[in-house]
Amino acid sequence: MERGSKFSYVCNRCGLCCRDKVITLSPYDVIRIARAAKISTGIVVARYTIRRGSVLRFLPDGRCVALGGPRCTIHSGRPLACRLYPLGLERAPGADGAGYVERFLQLEPAAGSLGVYGVAGTIAEFLDGQGIDPYLDAVAFYYSLVRIFRERVAATVDFERVEPREFWRRAAREALAEANYDPNRLIDAMFDPDGLGCRSSSAEDTAVAHVAALDEMAARERDGALIAAAAVMLATSLGYAPGEVAGTRATP
Repeated sequence: MERGSKFSYVCNRCGLCCRDKVITLSPYDVIRIARAAKISTGIVVARYTIRRGSVLRFLPDGRCVALGGPRCTIHSGRPLACRLYPLGLERAPGADGAGYVERFLQLEPAAGSLGVYGVAGTIAEFLDGQGIDPYLDAVAFYYSLVRIFRERVAATVDFERVEPREFWRRAAREALAEANYDPNRLIDAMFDPDGLGCRSSSAEDTAVAHVAALDEMAARERDGALIAAAAVMLATSLGYAPGEVAGTRATP
């Protein structure tokens, strides 16, 4: 499905789609949650997330931690994946080898859901109504750091002596570990821009200052394995596969 494809969806606020999901969060998602909840990004990470800030927390009974009854308590700051629902978004390499092509998928409704699917509009109209564009702009903006991190890895790791594929496999395992992972100041800073002094009432201004601060941190960092794990974490938080980091493609 493309932006011009016929699609509409009416949410009837049953709350059933807010259960038993895996919702990956980008740094911008964390910023928007923080501004909606009027708390710091550090508190968001502790209260609303797992895996160091990169995944939304769900309670043992399957409910999203932000769900209050059938309503989302952070609705104005809900993450990109929640705004897209009931659509999924895939990014595939373009046929000419440059850039990416958007592909939208209609997801299966949650069992018992009261949401109503239709064809009264287009995907583009649905996305506009959900305020998607700032989130997609932020994905592209943060993705610029992946190239910067990768270049810093190349400057600090001797790949004549270190096997590249195994190096990046270890980085992926470390980035995506649920527990027993090593401390990583870049990853910690990635999901806590307020803790870096980047806080602003504007989510966009926070993101601009945040990307600049992460760039500076990477430039000072000498541990290539630490930078590599951060690069994988960032790429996956933005919706890209871990393999994108070690490849040659550097722009979304």
